[in-house]
Amino acid sequence: MIKKKSTPKVSLYNRWLNGIESIGNRLPHPIALFAVFAAAVVVISAVCSMLGISATGELIVDGELQETTVTAVSLLSREGLTYMLTNVVSNFTTYAPLGVVLVAMLGVGVAEQSGLINTLLKSAVKITPAKFITPAIVFLGVMSNIASDAGYVILIPLGAMMFRACGRHPMAGLAAAFAGVSGGYSANLLIGSLEPMLAGISQTAATIIDPAYEVSVMGNYIFLFVSTFLITILGTFVTDKIVEPRLGVFSGDVLDEEDDSLRVVTDLERKGLRNAGIVALLYVAIIVIACIPADSFMRNENGALFGNPTSTFLNSIVILITLLFLLPGIAYGKTVGTFTKQNGVCNAMSKSMGSMGSFLALAFVSAQFINYFNYTKLGTIIALNGANFFKNVNIGLIPLMIIFVLFSAFMNLFMGSASAKWNILAPVFVPMFMLLGYSPELCQLAYRIGDSCTNVITPMMTYYAVIITFAQRYDKKAGIGTITATMMPYSIVFLIGWTIMMVVWLAVGLPIGV
Repeated sequence: MIKKKSTPKVSLYNRWLNGIESIGNRLPHPIALFAVFAAAVVVISAVCSMLGISATGELIVDGELQETTVTAVSLLSREGLTYMLTNVVSNFTTYAPLGVVLVAMLGVGVAEQSGLINTLLKSAVKITPAKFITPAIVFLGVMSNIASDAGYVILIPLGAMMFRACGRHPMAGLAAAFAGVSGGYSANLLIGSLEPMLAGISQTAATIIDPAYEVSVMGNYIFLFVSTFLITILGTFVTDKIVEPRLGVFSGDVLDEEDDSLRVVTDLERKGLRNAGIVALLYVAIIVIACIPADSFMRNENGALFGNPTSTFLNSIVILITLLFLLPGIAYGKTVGTFTKQNGVCNAMSKSMGSMGSFLALAFVSAQFINYFNYTKLGTIIALNGANFFKNVNIGLIPLMIIFVLFSAFMNLFMGSASAKWNILAPVFVPMFMLLGYSPELCQLAYRIGDSCTNVITPMMTYYAVIITFAQRYDKKAGIGTITATMMPYSIVFLIGWTIMMVVWLAVGLPIGV
């Protein structure tokens, strides 16, 4: 009699992870998803208009707060069909994140293509003493997310190598770098391309309630600046006290063919860094000098850099950041030979724009969805009803923020793209927060905390497969379960710690941004 092989029993924990992966894999591509959302808005608007769905509440009309009743508008009416056909192009070209993201990526792309960002990461890790290696890798991971791919492609394998060189478990180094790059995705000391992207989406959503409202690109900057140090501290604690002790002593064999190229900083690269640093310092000095005079063109009409009305400095922050990456990137590329002629810089810009193709396609579809949503007044109706509900239950700011952070973290398990999720959530939650008296920037901040914390445990994150590949160099059996189990402590600690920081911040009444 032949014995049947028993099927290995799958634990409840792994079944849960498999369920998340299965559900996430069944979601259509984000572009198709937004096309479905846009079509759904068309149908729902017609049904709601036919049923006379409406909501009453206080809205800003002609600059004043007034009691207003809003009724659903159908996109299948004569006027609605005309609107959809005649506004396709304008919906896309006026999509708030479009211009600022593309402009910002010109500078970041040149710095990345020149090799400047990669060399900066290698240099920073190389000069770090062994006892500071964990906080350095987590911190650099947080900082590297300003250039989308560099942290994932360079720092994560480099973190594993540096831990191994120090006699520590390489998987702990990989986890520390991954935690900084992905778990601390929203925190940073600098303004990156994500800021204008999310602020632009928030801006579009805010106009549902107040057409004159302006969402600042630096609206979350102060909080996220401080968050960089919080994530570094928490990431270091989890790595040294939880993750590495669990992994034990590393005794595996590793192929190190790529170690030298990732670790070594050549003399030419050092020279390139020096020249890039000189250019960056000169550029910053010029901006500072331009802002000093009381009557400087960089200030507003009241002579202030911050406050209302918005100053030239804040209005031009995107191009100023772009140049901060572009000019040092050119200097570095010219020094090391990445850019031998002007064509090299132009090609780097073209390649950077080429990498934005998927964003442009997504922006086109999501712009139609958001504008349809605004036109039908469905967003306003949901916001009014939601605001009225929260006013009646009197839940308060802090419980509301905690609930929204947890909701955002949960949503991130099923959809990886930060901008795609915000495109869905912002038209509903930003107006709702505004009607409750809370700013779009505050709503955006709560979203970013939740969205970042679960990046390290969701298979929907774009680079998850790449992380598994890196891990398999040190553990051939590593898979989704291995990475998720290793990274779960980071996700939990980041979520708790970051939420507590937010609660304390709000309780004290500190500003979250500029």
